[in-house]
Amino acid sequence: MRYRFPVALLLLSLAAPVFPAAAASDQPTIYTIAPGDTLWGLSKRFLNDPHYWPNLWAANGENGIGNPHFIYPGQKIRVYSDRIEIEQPKPQQAAPAAEAPPAAPAGTEVAPPPEEPVQAFSVTGSEGFLVEDGQPPAGAIIATAQNRKIVGTDDIVYTDLGRGNGANVGDRYSIYKKMGAVSHPVTNEIVGERVIPLGELQLSEVEEKVSKAIITKSYQEISPGSYLLPVQDKKVTVPLRAADRDLVGYIVESQTGNKVIAVRDLVFLDLGRAQGVQPGNLLYIVRDVTLDQRYTKSRVDKFPVEVVGALVVLKTGLNTSTAVIVKSVDTIYRGDRVEMKKSR
Repeated sequence: MRYRFPVALLLLSLAAPVFPAAAASDQPTIYTIAPGDTLWGLSKRFLNDPHYWPNLWAANGENGIGNPHFIYPGQKIRVYSDRIEIEQPKPQQAAPAAEAPPAAPAGTEVAPPPEEPVQAFSVTGSEGFLVEDGQPPAGAIIATAQNRKIVGTDDIVYTDLGRGNGANVGDRYSIYKKMGAVSHPVTNEIVGERVIPLGELQLSEVEEKVSKAIITKSYQEISPGSYLLPVQDKKVTVPLRAADRDLVGYIVESQTGNKVIAVRDLVFLDLGRAQGVQPGNLLYIVRDVTLDQRYTKSRVDKFPVEVVGALVVLKTGLNTSTAVIVKSVDTIYRGDRVEMKKSR
């Protein structure tokens, strides 16, 4: 199935002549990127496959297109029969210090502007996730100093983590709050419990079955019963990964619980490692097009789907995953369908 992918989802492309695909040989065709070119458009023009562009992005991350929406006129690409490669610019020799650089003659190609910062997809541990059935927490806050109902930074709490389950003085844990069960938008089955980050704590005294800790960070109010997991110390950058299969799933919930979702919002999917999803996979957010029968007498079984956005998977559970919305051309809702497409 092919999408009619809205050009505005990536960049507004200017009109450009159509070039033939490279001949099936080892000698590539060299093409210079023109104003208005997009990765989506180049993939469609040369390979007749607009969905190749995530693979192009993933394969050329170090060659000047770390940000998929920033390719500039003057860059050169090598077009083969089955792939596109970005040519790395040749290093320029510095002009002698004593001589002023000569003025560029009229009509000379202008050097491309400095590349804007590379877009990175990062996992910091503060995204939240879905706790799937049977997935136990590392521990929990079971009491607070002076039996306070709400605590924050620098307050003392007590946990059910002890030497018996491997806890040590100095261990750090992220604090989460369970926000309730999440049901699937189609089957109504429970897919997990949504949890959100509240802060961090560090163990200061450890006994056999319990420990004392201090709250080192608080993003929201923390109370007894909060869920604990080991802290993820470093921000992890997730590179875009080409799809190796076709998959269909749904946005089952957003991090905030809102029904309406926008770019940079975090969402949870009903696809995980068991289905073959990997961090860095790009999925399209799609909707079926409904025909108004008042304007035609012909029977139309199915239209091409409407693509309304795209998301990138940040981390995966067994049957669920956390993703970030990276593009939208229409309002995105909880319950929208997502599709991952292997490049043909």
